[in-house]
Amino acid sequence: MAQVLQHLSLLYLLSLSTAQWCYQSQYSCDDTCRDPLHWAAQFPSCGGLRQSPINIVTSKVHMNTALPPFDFIGHTDVNNITVENRGHSAHFHLPQSVRLTGGALPGHYRAAQFHFHWGGSGRPGSEHTIDGDRFPMELHIVHIKEPYGSLAEAEHDLAGIALLAFLFEETTDDHPHLDTVISALGRVSTNGSSTVIQNFRLSDIIPPSKELHNYYRYVGSMTTPGCEQAVAWTVFHRTLSISSRQLDAVVKQCKFWTGQPMTDIFRPTQPLDGRVVYRSNTAAALSSARHVWLSVFPLVLMYV
Repeated sequence: MAQVLQHLSLLYLLSLSTAQWCYQSQYSCDDTCRDPLHWAAQFPSCGGLRQSPINIVTSKVHMNTALPPFDFIGHTDVNNITVENRGHSAHFHLPQSVRLTGGALPGHYRAAQFHFHWGGSGRPGSEHTIDGDRFPMELHIVHIKEPYGSLAEAEHDLAGIALLAFLFEETTDDHPHLDTVISALGRVSTNGSSTVIQNFRLSDIIPPSKELHNYYRYVGSMTTPGCEQAVAWTVFHRTLSISSRQLDAVVKQCKFWTGQPMTDIFRPTQPLDGRVVYRSNTAAALSSARHVWLSVFPLVLMYV
């Protein structure tokens, strides 16, 4: 009987891994999970022409004077938030009161969750790269366009998802609020585990909107399967700080659904395939408020 149960368990795990996708760091010749190069075989959208992340070549971006600042709503509110190990990353779920407008986005967006992408010990792990340089870590804040109730609904709108990306730079001093995040990651080390962060404010992690006028904008996709091509990406110039101690701690906290250490959780950069990357112009954007509505339409047209 024990051998039968062991055999059934093995078959179950095999079927589970067959249906799963994985990062390159998880893959080996003995695995049946699909690594990033083969995601499209199971998730066709991952082979589309508007995939993310990308390498931003600063000499080739187009200045867009109609990209205005953002308006953050609820970012300074104090909330208790749930953190969950999803097997591939840890999601920090945000309340619907955290919202976003402006930035030439065609509508109002509410936050759903944020998560991080990192490398391994001493290895950079950002998803986006700037002129070929990969940063130590990257923060993604996922927003859904109102009135959609989920990512599944929003993906049918070519501007249904707004993703804010922040790149981290390694500094001597600790980020004053990241230890709370690192501690929470340590409490969700295994797949499916969850915890709660008490009295959390998103403004403790990211700067206020008045400091975030400079950013890159392009149309792309989610960076994990199913790679939905419905994302307006904003990659901010302003980087966030993280000390080497904190970075070392981050990469040691969680495990993948396979039980392996959760390291190098980033998708390789994808071809632009004719897309244009825009850059905001702070001075022009601040002085051209009357063109805000005009700023929406060029970006929407890029989705067609």
